[in-house]
Amino acid sequence: MSLLLSARDLRKTYGSTVALNGADLDVSAGEIVAVMGPSGSGKSTLMHCLAGIVRPDSGRVLYRDLDVTAASDSERSALRRGEFGFVFQFGQLVPELTCVENVALPLRMEGVKREEAERRAQSWLERLDVADMARKRPGRISGGQGQRVAVARALVTEPRVVFADEPTGALDSLNGEMVMRLFTHCAEEFGTAVVLVTHEPSVAAYSHREVVVRDGSIRTTAGTL
Repeated sequence: MSLLLSARDLRKTYGSTVALNGADLDVSAGEIVAVMGPSGSGKSTLMHCLAGIVRPDSGRVLYRDLDVTAASDSERSALRRGEFGFVFQFGQLVPELTCVENVALPLRMEGVKREEAERRAQSWLERLDVADMARKRPGRISGGQGQRVAVARALVTEPRVVFADEPTGALDSLNGEMVMRLFTHCAEEFGTAVVLVTHEPSVAAYSHREVVVRDGSIRTTAGTL
């Protein structure tokens, strides 16, 4: 597998709180990496630095040939629109848009015409068994349905890397398995890398590798699959 993401000696503090303290991580194409650890250990900060959402105080993140930490805001935004997909813990759907419009939004931001963007969005909603939610707004659907819509939004651009923060937290076990099987399919068929933060061993079991973060550092790793 070819290396997609490489992080070296990432350090990040918020006031007197040390979030990252020299974290290193490599992620390859087609690899699912589960990031685990206690609350406050730095898991989400690590993911946000990898994704270019947060700039570390020091250290370096490389995505292929691009130094993400040194990239301009516009370059980082372009990465997040086209190369990266995101699933946040509470979905973070746009409440004013319907579900199909939410899923189509990343495509529309890349210049895809509305009809084509919504056709592709509908296809992903069908794969996640929420096609009947397409014309409803997020406030009219359940939290679990909204999380599946958020997963569809993350995958609709066929990103090279998906960052998922507790992607199954709002789902029952059956729907959680559906989402993880879909991530596995994308990894195997398209070479998508998946970096997921989770507390659930059953979710981590779908990964190729577990990374344990403690006190802002990566302490141990273990293979799963």
